Amino acid sequence: MLSATLLPDTPQYKKAQRQYLKATKNRPKDIDQDWTAFRAVEKRFKARFPPPDLSSVLDLARLNESRIPEIEDGIWAGSSDALDCRGVSLRSCNSDESATAYAIPQIPGLVILPSFVSCEKQRDLVRWSLARHARSPNETNLDTHYLLPKDGLWNAWLRTRNEHDQDYQVQPRAAGSQYAQYEPAGPRKLVNNTPASPESFQETSTLPKLPQAPSSTVQPTSISALIYKLRWANIGWYYHWGTKQYDFTKGPGSIDDELRSICKSAVKSVDWEKVHGSTDADWGPDGPDWTTWNQTYEPDAGIVNFYQEKDTLMAHVDRSEVCATSPLVSISLGNAAIFLIGGLTRDAEPTPILLRSGDVVIMSGPACRRAYHGVPRILEGTLPPHLRADHLGDAQARNSWQPYEEYLTTTRININVRQVFPKGFDPTIEPISG
Repeated sequence: MLSATLLPDTPQYKKAQRQYLKATKNRPKDIDQDWTAFRAVEKRFKARFPPPDLSSVLDLARLNESRIPEIEDGIWAGSSDALDCRGVSLRSCNSDESATAYAIPQIPGLVILPSFVSCEKQRDLVRWSLARHARSPNETNLDTHYLLPKDGLWNAWLRTRNEHDQDYQVQPRAAGSQYAQYEPAGPRKLVNNTPASPESFQETSTLPKLPQAPSSTVQPTSISALIYKLRWANIGWYYHWGTKQYDFTKGPGSIDDELRSICKSAVKSVDWEKVHGSTDADWGPDGPDWTTWNQTYEPDAGIVNFYQEKDTLMAHVDRSEVCATSPLVSISLGNAAIFLIGGLTRDAEPTPILLRSGDVVIMSGPACRRAYHGVPRILEGTLPPHLRADHLGDAQARNSWQPYEEYLTTTRININVRQVFPKGFDPTIEPISG
């Protein structure tokens, strides 16, 4: 089934065409001359008109016959042979379906595990993300500006639904009510920080990391509206967005046991000899560490991202982890997305990959962990059948899942977890002398 926006004779297509012509009427013809290779590809997939062609996008779900109904129902589809990829048999697997991972030779260290997370575990992770994790003491993007309910925004929203309570207003956080100092006001600045390392840890960890000031223009907002403004929730070590560094003064936080188990299982399932054994990348003075990941990989930080259909994640590179080579594990839930990964600069043309619910991506090694990557497009209408209430067996389960389906209809959740410190590294902060 094709999206109506892809069919030229539909009102949706014609509306998108009118909006495109209006938006580009006065656009300079040479606007794209200064774009980097990464930016040009981002723009292509972000475009609402003409609809992007996904024939060059790697879509590994098409290799799995059991996922054909999901693909056909989900409107968008890429190609299973868009890229050269190498199958890597998994040593063990918690998934109901996937027994093969795929390495991408042109991006050493990138491994994709299609359907690694079972349908049931996907629903569990969605519940965990919204009901148990996006709440105090785990900071979200909304905490700076709003006085959120103590049991979290999602649980408060469920109460208004289940008990037919009034959709009450969440109040703004008063500026100056919590901290003596805040970050300077104004537009967010581009931060190009020095990559973290054991040698630079003491210097970067003691830099001041002032909190962002609450907005003075935020108005009281209903819970039902605010729930769709949730964008991220911190995991483990606290990430300070203003400096693009971790604030270790807030302590290590915690990693959910089930999430840790899934991430460690994914890493242990991969035969890393077949991924990194023949590469000659520069792993640093201590040499490659992939031979010990089964024993040394220990996730201690991360983030849950909540994307709405028109949200994007622009090209960026991860430089904040002291351990710059150990696996970053990324789990996709809900609607599908286009994931781009390029090289060490934005001038390298990125590779497009279609990620579906239950897929896991592992970024590992010096080249892949320092590669620019982003998400230019959430693919609307791609919520798989197993995340819909009518797919569940009994009435109680369907009723319980209904609010999650309602939210996920326009949402993609991404859980990505990484290892900040090499195992055995002491993160104790010593006070600045003088």
